[in-house]
Amino acid sequence: MDLSTLFNHKKVIFSLEIFPPKKDTPYNVIYNTLLKLRGLPVDFISVTYGAGGSAAQREKTVEIASLILTTYHIEPVAHLTCVNSDRREISETLSKLKEGNIRNILALRGDITPGIPPKEEFKHASDLAKFIKETDPSFNLIGGCYPECHPECENLDRDIENLKIKIDSGVSHLITQLFFDNRVFYKFREKAVQAGIHVPIEAGIMPIVNKNQVERTVTMCGASVPPKMARFISKYCNDPVALKDAGLFYATEQIMDLIDNGVQGIHLYTMNNVETASRISENIQNIIAAENQRPREGINV
Repeated sequence: MDLSTLFNHKKVIFSLEIFPPKKDTPYNVIYNTLLKLRGLPVDFISVTYGAGGSAAQREKTVEIASLILTTYHIEPVAHLTCVNSDRREISETLSKLKEGNIRNILALRGDITPGIPPKEEFKHASDLAKFIKETDPSFNLIGGCYPECHPECENLDRDIENLKIKIDSGVSHLITQLFFDNRVFYKFREKAVQAGIHVPIEAGIMPIVNKNQVERTVTMCGASVPPKMARFISKYCNDPVALKDAGLFYATEQIMDLIDNGVQGIHLYTMNNVETASRISENIQNIIAAENQRPREGINV
């Protein structure tokens, strides 16, 4: 199924991200995670691509995406990074994805890993998108975007110019990096439209459920922490249960506001935490159902 067609039929898409198990994690953990996620009313599940981009990591992503499709009957999206890959390796992965009937790819450059010199054939995600479309145009391509600007770009305007190149290279919809301040998203969305970007944009949301997650997350993606969020983190930093509840409540409020302001999709970064995904899903499904009953006019941006 080409996921770009989802936005023709539904107003608010709900999707999840999971990641393959790490080396020291029993592989059956991912099966248990998927089994518990199966009952959630999601439109698709994306599967990340490990740092470094080794052949083994590529195979894990393909294997789990195939499992999601064939066993759980949910549409998968396979992440594919190019920073450490050449054309032959990408072509081999595309062949395996096609064999598994996986038609949707999140095309990413990927992070540069310390100690691993990046390859030169694909410098940007737009290069990867263009190559995939030239190799097999039947793949549907999704792209990533940064509401607060890519950390390697000098400013948001220039970043959006680069994003337009990605769209012109064949990307049909976007998923944002996580953010905690909706005003940042609305400003980004407005600038994207002004730049001629009219594809659907899903908002990437990650609930903060423990204090160690805060510093790690902010360092990783550069997301700013608004005062309201900083206050509840400070207030409950020594009470793990209260902090988790406050984090889930904050994420739910954030999602409610996004839906009320015409967001086209919510993409939940689950960190393979089934409880978090389930509680957020329960919190927002009634809101999404109500929104999807409203007239279509005015919802798209």
